[in-house]
Amino acid sequence: MAALGLTVKHDTGGKRIEIQCEHQNGLIYVVPSEASWVCSDELLHAHSMAGFFSELAALGDPRVGEAMQRWGLYFRERPLEPSKDGDQV
Repeated sequence: MAALGLTVKHDTGGKRIEIQCEHQNGLIYVVPSEASWVCSDELLHAHSMAGFFSELAALGDPRVGEAMQRWGLYFRERPLEPSKDGDQV
């Protein structure tokens, strides 16, 4: 899956998120961990990224806030959507 400089590739045991433009190029490796066991392999990368940014923002470290602002990154948690049986996932 590739869109606007982001490519998610499934590897054995994890995912690679390729992030590239003409000025920056990097990889994010996402592998199963103690905090991601609850999510499916298909959505492991989304679960891990949302959880990471949630924890990072909650640290309240001004250096983190300044770096995120410098790069124009902001994170806001949103309510979970109800599952098919009415419970939240």
